[in-house]
Parts: sequence; C-alpha cells; structure tokens
Amino acid sequence: MTPLRRMMSGPRLNTSTLHSAAKNVRLLGYDRAGMRSGIVHLGLGAFARAHLAEYTDDALARAPGDWGITGVSLRRPHQRDRLAPQDGLYTAIQRDGSGAQARIIGCVQRVLVAREAPPAVVAAMADPACRIVTLTVTEKGYCHDPASGRLDFAHPDITADFAHPAAPRSAIGLIVAALERRRAARLLPFTVVCCDNLPQNGRLLARLVDEFARRRNAQLADWIAAAGAFPSTMVDRIVPATTDADIAAASQAVGLLDLAVVVHEPFRQWVIEDRFVSTARPAWEEVGAQFVADVAPYEHMKLRVLNAAHSALAYLGYLSGRETIVEAVSDSILRRFVLDLWREEIIPVLTAPPGINLNAYSDRLMRRFENPAILHRTWQVAADGSQKLSQRLLDTIRERLVRQLPVTRLAHVIAAWIRYVGGIDEAAKPIDVRDPQAAALRKTLDDAGQAPEERVAHVIALKEIFGADLGDNSIFRAAVTEAYAAMLEHGVRDATLAQLAP
Repeated sequence: MTPLRRMMSGPRLNTSTLHSAAKNVRLLGYDRAGMRSGIVHLGLGAFARAHLAEYTDDALARAPGDWGITGVSLRRPHQRDRLAPQDGLYTAIQRDGSGAQARIIGCVQRVLVAREAPPAVVAAMADPACRIVTLTVTEKGYCHDPASGRLDFAHPDITADFAHPAAPRSAIGLIVAALERRRAARLLPFTVVCCDNLPQNGRLLARLVDEFARRRNAQLADWIAAAGAFPSTMVDRIVPATTDADIAAASQAVGLLDLAVVVHEPFRQWVIEDRFVSTARPAWEEVGAQFVADVAPYEHMKLRVLNAAHSALAYLGYLSGRETIVEAVSDSILRRFVLDLWREEIIPVLTAPPGINLNAYSDRLMRRFENPAILHRTWQVAADGSQKLSQRLLDTIRERLVRQLPVTRLAHVIAAWIRYVGGIDEAAKPIDVRDPQAAALRKTLDDAGQAPEERVAHVIALKEIFGADLGDNSIFRAAVTEAYAAMLEHGVRDATLAQLAP
C-alpha cells in the first residue's frame, strides 16, 4: 500500500478539522468568517497558490480586509474537486536542504470552473466586491501570437468567444465580458494583474483586451483604456508539480489529509508596477512585495537570466538523461555551460535593476537550482517552449546580433529545443512533447528531411515563433545549424562540452 493510499482514510483538512492540525504547523493569522472575495484569480494552479495566495495570506494577517480569492480553473475541475471538500484550505510546504516547514493557506474561498459555468465566472468578476483580477494562465493561455504580441483571432477559444459571447472560454473573453457588465452597471473596472512570465505582461494583456473589446464594441474598448489598469509584474518562485509523495508527506506532517498541497522553495519575489484603478488593495507591500514605477528591468533580469537558464537546463538536461533541474546542475558540463551562458552572452547585454549586481544574482540562482528538496522536472520546464523562447532567449539573441556579438551558446539552447521537439530522444525513445505547436513543429521537421541545415532552416522560418527577422539571419541560422549538427553527431552532452569556455 502506498503512503498516499494509507493516508486516504484519515480526516480531511477543512474548517472543522483545522484546529486539530499538528502544533508545528503555521495556521491562519486572521479570521476567514465574513470575508468577501476582493480578488478573482484565473488559472489557480500550483504557482498561484504558492505565490499570490501566500502573499495575500500574509497581507491579511497584517491588515485584515475583504481580500479573499475566488479561484477559477479555465478548463479542468481538478483544483475545484480537491479544494471544495477542504473549504479552500490547503498546505504550503517550504523545502530546502535543511528541512521542511508547513503552513495552512486560507484566503482561497471558492473555486469555479469556467468551462462548466462561464456566467458564474463573469458574475464573480462583475461583482462590486471584486477589485482585482489576477492571472497565471501560462504563456499559451493568452491566445496570442508570441512573435508579434497580437491577439490570435483564429484561436479556437477566441472564435468560440465571439460566436457565444454569453459563455466565454478564454481568459481574455472572460475579462472583457466582466468589464462590459461592470460598465453597464456604472462600476469602476477592476485592476487586472498578470502574473505570468511575459515581457511587459501588463501592457501585453492590455493590448490583447483592447483588441478583443474593440472588435466587439469600440466604446467599451475606449472605456477600458481610459478607466482600467493593467500593471506589469515580475513574479519569482520555483514551484514544482506536486507528487503523491508530497501529498503523503504533507498530510503526515499536518496530521490531516490534504489533496491540494503545494511545495515551494524558500525564495519568493514579486515586483508590481504601482498603477491600480484605486488605492484599495491587499497590504502586499508590507509582506515583501515591491511596488515600483518601472518593472521592465526586473522582468528582463528574471526572464533572461533565470528563465533562460531554466530552459537551457530543461532541454539539455532532458536530452542528457537528467530528470530534474537539480540533477542537471549537478552535471558538471551542464552547470558550466549555464555559467558561461550567463557570463559570456546574457549578462553583458542586460541592464540591471537599481541596486542589483547581476553576477551575484546569477550566483544566487545557481544555489536555488541546487536545492535538493525541490525536484523540478526538466520535462515540466520544457513544456510550451514555442511560447517561451521569445522572451527567454530570442530577445537576447536579437540584441547581440544588433551589436554584432556572437550568439554561440544561445543558439546551442535553440538547437537543443529543436532536437527536443523532434519527439525522439538520443536513446530512440519517444518524448512526450507538450506544446501548442507540437504537431506543426513535428510536421515541419518531417517535411524538412534529415539534413541538419534543412531541418534548422525550416523550423526557424516559423514566423509565429521566430518572427520575420531571425529566420533570414544567416549568422543565427549558421550558429543553430552548427550546434544541431554537433548534437546529432556527438550527442547533446558531448556537444555541450565543446561549447564550454576555456
């Protein structure tokens, strides 16, 4: 019998059993009774519950108010089905090499499933109590073209939203429908806070909402543009996917069965552009969030240093047989490659935020990657690469090409991605490629034949990923082709060894 199955017979975490949690577990620092939902969150996955919800829980303990969270799962009911029997309560486990600390998060009040009841989601956002809508729907959840940053009106969810406006499917459609209802009711719009890893994410989201709303109703779009607020943010915390072993360990530590556990590292950071519809918001700044005038330097730092390295370790690590990020950085070749990537190609063209030393920042990142208690799977990080490459790697490549600087190591990561999305690893085993462009990428590679130069040329010609510029850039194409050919001939790990600085 597995540890999880043994725990299934124990009492379930919920409001009535909370008092019996183990004494070393941190409980709520505020009273949930009577609290209303001032926040609606779209995309209630593990990251949101380990980051946004924890910040909000801390803020409620510091300054109580109506800042409960109504969580929304856009597609699947799993989170609702786990959290509803627990009255929204769940355990957050902080882990590092020295051990684990458990706390109960209580700010999630209910969970809705958009595909089951889109009107209920719209009504929650249109409710006067809702003053902030937050999102973690991943890069692909914005139904946009990553290369141009424009809304993809041919996306199935967007076409469905226009065909059935009373039952939106996309995050963009839900937001616009709720804002339309608030305008009709003469309410202020809510502030929309994007918490996904996208450059200038607030501005991007504002543009997508404007494009959608303008096609539906120009006056609505004008009202949103004039009265709404879409602050940009930078979020940072490593949150691996929860396993059965995590659930069993957390349930044992708490003394109550909890099927909605999240696990995270100690580090967290949240930088928010100080631009809201009103002054009403949780006391996030009192519990570590930074409100700044310009988020761009922080988001560039995180996307191009942390996320770029994460992608490099994911593709190179997976193809080298490393199942987790910590295994990948324990490989001396992969570790040295990432250090060279940072010092030689990324940091020299990056402007640091005020008061931050980028070399020290990258050193701290490596220590975070080395946390043996956080088993972040390379396969998980590798997902949705077609949506991530632009902000993580391609923008740095563009800047270096403009300055006539080499892009050897960055191109090596792109080559590893092309090798990965081919769907077959070096042991001739299939790769479960999770990417909205997976079928198109596989067809592109199949149509290209076997010659490395043709395979690379066909892939980087995909303008929806590489834009109109990189596919025609002979320097970039040559660098990726050389790296890809070396991987095919020598294997990924040996090809990476050849990339290391002397």
